[in-house]
Amino acid sequence: MEKLLLSCSTARSSTHTSRKLISFKRRDHYVKCLNQLANFGIKPVKSIRRGRVIVCHVDSRRADKLQTLARHPDVSYVEPDFKVHAHGFVPGPGAKTGGGRTRTRSSKPSLPYLKRDLRPKTNKASIHSESTSSSAPWNIKQVQAHSVWSASRGSGVGIGIIDTGIGKNADLYVSGGVNTMGGSSYADDNGHGTHVAGIAAGLGKNGMQPGVAPSAKLYAVKALDASGAGYVSDLIKGIEWCIKKKIPVINMSLGLEGETSSALKEAVQRARKKGIVVVASAGNSGPSNTGSIDQPARYSDTIAVAASTQGGRIADYSSRGSGIDVTAPGSFIKSTKPGGGYEIMSGTSMSCPHVAGGAALLKSLQPSLTPYGIKKRLRATAKKISGSSSRSQGYGLAQFFDAAGSVGDGGETEAASKRGGSRKSRRRRKK
Repeated sequence: MEKLLLSCSTARSSTHTSRKLISFKRRDHYVKCLNQLANFGIKPVKSIRRGRVIVCHVDSRRADKLQTLARHPDVSYVEPDFKVHAHGFVPGPGAKTGGGRTRTRSSKPSLPYLKRDLRPKTNKASIHSESTSSSAPWNIKQVQAHSVWSASRGSGVGIGIIDTGIGKNADLYVSGGVNTMGGSSYADDNGHGTHVAGIAAGLGKNGMQPGVAPSAKLYAVKALDASGAGYVSDLIKGIEWCIKKKIPVINMSLGLEGETSSALKEAVQRARKKGIVVVASAGNSGPSNTGSIDQPARYSDTIAVAASTQGGRIADYSSRGSGIDVTAPGSFIKSTKPGGGYEIMSGTSMSCPHVAGGAALLKSLQPSLTPYGIKKRLRATAKKISGSSSRSQGYGLAQFFDAAGSVGDGGETEAASKRGGSRKSRRRRKK
């Protein structure tokens, strides 16, 4: 096995190489292969100890050796180190962006969908919660976040923002962070991660709206570059960092469209087993996609989030498909940008941190809540959006005040939750 790995690995990238993730069934085999590579002066791109994964530059001209390695009985799988992309974009012409830069459209959303959704709809069919504060912005009202603040603002609960980093802004306090791409700085050189962070836990200074959980702790996990792209292995390293730091909530406003990554799925599973709530955006492919949402939102171990508009509809760009759990505001969301000030962005990237912030509120109120317990509460209390199927909205629009006051033992074990939770949620939706 070690010889096979050596025969197709190289010390550096070239026009003939590609990045591959090689997973081993046993830890001793993983260690042996690392040592063998080191003996021949080959340093892996990354090594992931908990997953027993080595990321290598593999020579495409030695495909036969790689195929033989993949079939080896001690190897779990060999897969590409896929590129992932952020799920946010700055609205186009006709929309005030607040000076923001254009973002890479990660899911290649169809322009007609974007143009139809650029102007906020009139609120003919209001679905947001009863307001106790007329000053609260529409997106905060829509998910009832402001109604929870008298009981909790998320104090003490950490949220790991796996994204392009978090930039300096008076409305943000970053408790720590890491760069998983090889650099030392977790500062945001794109703007996407800073915007996402403000939605989840903006402080609300300078007359600006607070985030959903303004007292939660923000952690910057820079796994995407200046163009809003990164590798699956960068995400996995970020997830592993959050596990090590025991950060209870992870936000991933990004996705892998079309491809399947066993390594990423296993990393998310490890986080969930450690009690971490993983929230992920569904994608920006709109109704024209292949019928599935992006990974990691597609995994059952995450809370998958679709996007709604101010008018109470599913956003045209929001991906459709099985696996969506809840919906949250995603269109024309004003939030923080690097260097100070604010800008407007749209995408399921923006809906995702609403739910991550909501999870922080629930965890602060009841620390014993499991990831599945939080998912079950959000599903059971979501408000159905009329005229939209479950493939576009999941269980409906997230309602954090109702979720915080929902009946049931949220501290129960995940095994007990799974035995009865799904049936209870379905009955609740039928009422």
